[in-house]
Parts: sequence; structure tokens; C-alpha cells
Amino acid sequence: MLIDGHGRTVDYLRISVTQRCNFRCKYCMPKTPFSWEPRENLLSFEELFLFVKVCLDEGVKKIRITGGEPLLRKDLDKFIAMINEHSPDVDLAITTNGFMLKHYAKALKNAGLKRINMSLDSLKTEKAKFLAQKSVLHEVLAGLDAALEAGLKVKLNTVALRGVNDDEIVSLLEFARSMGCQIRFIEYMENIHATGELKGMKSAEILDVIAKKYRFEAAEKIPTGPASIYRLEDGYTFGIIDPHKHDFCESCNRIRLTAEGHLIPCLYFEDAMSIKDAVRKGDIAGASEILRQVLQNKPKENKWAIGAQNETSSRAFYQTGG
Repeated sequence: MLIDGHGRTVDYLRISVTQRCNFRCKYCMPKTPFSWEPRENLLSFEELFLFVKVCLDEGVKKIRITGGEPLLRKDLDKFIAMINEHSPDVDLAITTNGFMLKHYAKALKNAGLKRINMSLDSLKTEKAKFLAQKSVLHEVLAGLDAALEAGLKVKLNTVALRGVNDDEIVSLLEFARSMGCQIRFIEYMENIHATGELKGMKSAEILDVIAKKYRFEAAEKIPTGPASIYRLEDGYTFGIIDPHKHDFCESCNRIRLTAEGHLIPCLYFEDAMSIKDAVRKGDIAGASEILRQVLQNKPKENKWAIGAQNETSSRAFYQTGG
């Protein structure tokens, strides 16, 4: 069992398999060049799996594959199959922008993938193009259809932005409900890589918009989950992820691994340690010791302490998968 320095059980590993992305979303990496990360800088899937096995054998129950855009990493389904064959009961998921999903959904499902979190920030073609800085909506919706047809469970993620998609909050919720998917509205997370003029909606504002059309009540929150859950009168549930609060920090159960081998204890702290050299030398005991050091260094809560609500992260989310 993996325990951090504050006594929390860590049983959730997020793995960013690439920093590359085929979108240039204004809230994430709008000016980052479309460049290839040198292959020699990345751990191979076989090397990543050596470390993943350690985590699984130590009690990790949930793994999420992220990026960048994880579907840009060749043979992702083979990596998922490695994990699934070692631990068939692990909750195995990916986070994707959905653009390439129609080509891979069936193979991912066959490899053992269980769930997908997919970005959907607008149902309007031009607005989606404005946010992603390329025409994406048609392909994203085709990817959603393919995932559902393959039998994958899907959650939709929407970054709520004032003056951009605030007029679509209800229509996005209704669309998600019609597709049998839960939607989670995400408060915009300030970071130095984003477009400066963006203004996020707070959770109270999002709820106020929904309340103009629907009655809802707070549902029981999963202690280790980042989302506050709400239930409409017909039973449909939606979520809001508010990173400025610390209620999920108290029960945080996750740690992050990048494609370059950096172990990151918290999304909003710069501290990280690398397992790359240890793994490439076959020193699994050394990698395990680094893991335990990172767990001991895991902070009690994120950067947004009381009185620092405008704190801005310098860590790029495309490096860590959000």
C-alpha cells in the first residue's frame, strides 16, 4: 500500500504518455509550437510498464492515461493491453480531446480500456474552432459516437469560460444527458501558458445558469473525486470541478508520471523527481525508493491557499495531463 506523508492512501496513477497535442486550446497551450519530442527523451511503453507494475503491486487501483493528447502516441492500445493483462480489475481510463477517437475506440476497448473522459467545450462549430484553434467539432462528435458504440463509458469535460461558452452551459448539459454521458464543468485553472484574456466561470455562476431552467440538489460526493456532483429531478447527475477548493485535497489519492519519467506529487507544485535513470538501468528497487520519497513530499493541499485565490501555475497541463 502506498501512503503519503500526510497519511493518505495513494491508489490512483495518472500517466502522461506524451506532451504533444493536435489542438492548441486557448486555456492550455495556445502558442506552443507543433514540435516532436525526441523519442530518446521518452520512456518506452515497456519501461513505463516496469514502473506501473510496481504501483499496481503496491495497491494502485486506478490508472488514467493522459497527455498532451494520448492518442498521438503510437501503439497506445498495446500499452493498455500490458496493464490490463497484468491487472484485469484495474480501473483503466484515458483523457482525450476525441479528435482521433473514431479510429481507435474499438481497439482501445478490446485492449481493456474501460472509460474515457473527453473534452467538449462547445457544440457550435465556430466557437469550438476558436477555442482549439482548428476545426474540430465534427471529428470530436464522431469520436464520441465511436466510443459509445464500442461500449466505453464516457464522461464529457467542459471548461466554463465567461463570454465564450457561458451561453451553452444548459445546452451542453442537455446534450450530455441525451447521449447517456455525465458532464463535468471545470473551473478554468490559471496558468502562464494560457491566453491571458480568458475569464473562467466559478462554480456558483455555473449553478446559477443551470438553476434558471432546472431544479437540482447536491448528491453525495465521492471523497477522492475532484467533482462536486448534482442531481436533476429526473435523476441525471452532472459535476463541477473546482480546483480552488481544498475539500478533495484532504483525501487526494493520486500521483502523476510524465512520459519523460518525472513523478509529480501534485498538479500545482513544481517539485518532481525522475525515475528515468533507475528504470532504464533496470533498478526497480531504486525507482520504488524514488516513488516513496515523492509520496513523502506530496503537499497537504494545492497552491490555492486561503488568501491566494489568484495563484497562477507555471506547470504546463499538457506535460502532466491536468
